[in-house]
Amino acid sequence: MPNPILQVDNLVKRYGDLEAVRGVSFSVDEGEVFGLLGPNGAGKTSTIEVLEGLRVPDGGRVSVCGFDPQRNPNELKHEIGAALQSTSLPEKIRVAEALNLFASFYHRKRKPEELLKRFGLEEKRNAFYNQLSGGQKQRLALAIALVNDPKVLFLDEPTAGLDPQVRREIYDIIEELKREKKTIVLTTHYIEEAERLCDRVAIVDHGKVITQGTPRELKQSSANTNRIEVRLSQPADTAALKQLDGVADSREIAGAYVLHCPRTAPAIVSLVKYLEAQNNELVGLEIVTPSLEDVFIELTGRRLRD
Repeated sequence: MPNPILQVDNLVKRYGDLEAVRGVSFSVDEGEVFGLLGPNGAGKTSTIEVLEGLRVPDGGRVSVCGFDPQRNPNELKHEIGAALQSTSLPEKIRVAEALNLFASFYHRKRKPEELLKRFGLEEKRNAFYNQLSGGQKQRLALAIALVNDPKVLFLDEPTAGLDPQVRREIYDIIEELKREKKTIVLTTHYIEEAERLCDRVAIVDHGKVITQGTPRELKQSSANTNRIEVRLSQPADTAALKQLDGVADSREIAGAYVLHCPRTAPAIVSLVKYLEAQNNELVGLEIVTPSLEDVFIELTGRRLRD
């Protein structure tokens, strides 16, 4: 088996008394799209910034492309590309000028004209940065991240704050890079993003990896159950709901009752009978097939974006 292109062993990062990363471990193989999925404040960005050499770890070991980001920062910068959570360029720098500027920093570089064409920015090559839309700014950030043809590409929340149409455009770009076998590490709190783009996912919460695997493996770990979300006219006893026929687990989350059900039809029948006996009424009911959201709920008892 080849050595991973990226290795993280028991990584720790503190900010004063706050331990933002608490013993994170994972590896990424060459050509793999690896996702760090978790809520805001889970430690995803701190982990990425240590891997990029932007922050000094307080414990553990990290290797990226065979380099220690702290001991070999100059060597590492030529092997990685990064699109940070927010990209800030001078307002009056032109698009082509920005690409040429960043290309000048590296030994190995791609032709800026090629990147302008690839990211649909040819018509904006002479536009100032402050004239670009949010989607165009993000496409420029991705183009800059690829200007040195990096071995590993870091994408920190690549679609955060973008509207659905632009988000789909960014997905298409990442999927194209995936087909080219580009190694990508991305952070996200969007379930659909992780399921669509990632070969493997580490779910992170409170600075720890709580589980990892392929999206399919993680969803199968949810015991192939459907999720029934119900809203009721009156409060209900979650312990009693858990005892209903066909129900494996019951939790109250944000005013709704979430039932994980290996057998959906019996669960609904027994739920209706229970509510009738309790003089309670259904206000809403939704049946959802297993997703990474279910894995997160089962492991933490709350939604990913609560």
